[in-house]
Amino acid sequence: MSQPFCTIPADSELKAIRGDRGLPLIGLTLSFMKDPINLMRKRYDRYGPISWASVFGMRMVHMVGPDANQFVMLNRGDLFSNHQGWDYFIGKFFHRGIMLLDFEEHRWHRKIMQQAFNRDVLRGYLQRMGPHITQGIEHWDRVPDFLVFNAIKQLTLDLATDVFMGYELGPESKAINQAFIDTVRAGTSLVRANVPGGRWAKGLKGRKVLERFFRKELPAKRASQESDLFSVLCHAKTEDGDQFSDDDVVNHMIFLMMAAHDTTTITLSTLFYYLAKNPQWQQRLREESQALNKTCINYDDLAKLEGIGLAMKEALRLCAPVPSLPRKTVRDAEFNGYFIPKGTFISVSPFFTHYMEEFWPEPETFDPERFSEARREDKIHPYAWVPFGGGAHKCIGLHFAEMQVKAILHQVLLNYRWSVPDSYEMPLDTTSLPVPGDGLPVTLQRL
Repeated sequence: MSQPFCTIPADSELKAIRGDRGLPLIGLTLSFMKDPINLMRKRYDRYGPISWASVFGMRMVHMVGPDANQFVMLNRGDLFSNHQGWDYFIGKFFHRGIMLLDFEEHRWHRKIMQQAFNRDVLRGYLQRMGPHITQGIEHWDRVPDFLVFNAIKQLTLDLATDVFMGYELGPESKAINQAFIDTVRAGTSLVRANVPGGRWAKGLKGRKVLERFFRKELPAKRASQESDLFSVLCHAKTEDGDQFSDDDVVNHMIFLMMAAHDTTTITLSTLFYYLAKNPQWQQRLREESQALNKTCINYDDLAKLEGIGLAMKEALRLCAPVPSLPRKTVRDAEFNGYFIPKGTFISVSPFFTHYMEEFWPEPETFDPERFSEARREDKIHPYAWVPFGGGAHKCIGLHFAEMQVKAILHQVLLNYRWSVPDSYEMPLDTTSLPVPGDGLPVTLQRL
């Protein structure tokens, strides 16, 4: 039954947000985790671009569509707190990561961190990545029952460790990888307590593993003058001489390492799937890469891989690696004539926005040309395509992500052809970040 979210102040002409709790105790949590597109479609059709529901043990206001994305992400007047929104879900596991900071503190941290993502530094990262990609994919055709997700996740973790730390993981690789998996999945725990064996408990344990790992390396990085991100963060300073504390560096490294390999893994897995289902596109991109006549690309080659760029944008539309973005209001707000009181948990949904037929023709169809200059369907609204967020919190590593996807896919295309049965549909596990539920098995053939 539809109910108002709150009582409207007597002197206000704004409307009350409508919504419903869903099932007793769990509300709409399971539907939200298992089938977010259909759930949000039904609620959008019923309530419009703003409604409330009970999810994850709280009453949350859902704001959907490009206008809502723009309103929340631009955050004019600092109405919304990133920290209070994200902290409920991942604060215990990614404490004080860049995405969890607010306002002036966030701007200060971001200003220092930008030094690790400027163009010259990115050039060095790419040069460093090439040979490691070659080595990392060389054995793929010898892996029995090859699963794309597992292979890509290991590769991107190894790359992130080398590029960001100047470090090659040895026997601890499996433990570090599992720690990242557990910390990411913990955020959507239904039981949000340290119960042995539960997602939350595994996340807390994973956080300890990661803290020990980075703190162990910290003294050497403080003393080094190397060009990896860990060293850069240890030495980066503002014009006033301010720099990160040891805790700051550890917190940022844990968050950036997760973001650098988890989100790229999701994007590459999505690309693998759709390029297997659309072999004409796979061959088109292969011929584009072959035309470069080189194994490892350099920074100036990135713009020449236009087809991969289009396909990557479409993969990010079809599967936004961060499907929803939570916030919390720090004072009363108004959107579309509706009253949002101070202290309200809200979320916007890039995942659903990217499937809205109001903005995307045939939204479930893989069609990279929709991003071509001749069409530019994403230009219908500046916040219709938002896989990297927007505003002050737009992903600081978006150029690194594009660079890494192009560098990896380029070499894979040169070495392999892959396919799936015509009847195969990749099951998407959306209980946390969206990943292939079966690991994405493909038939891999060396060229």
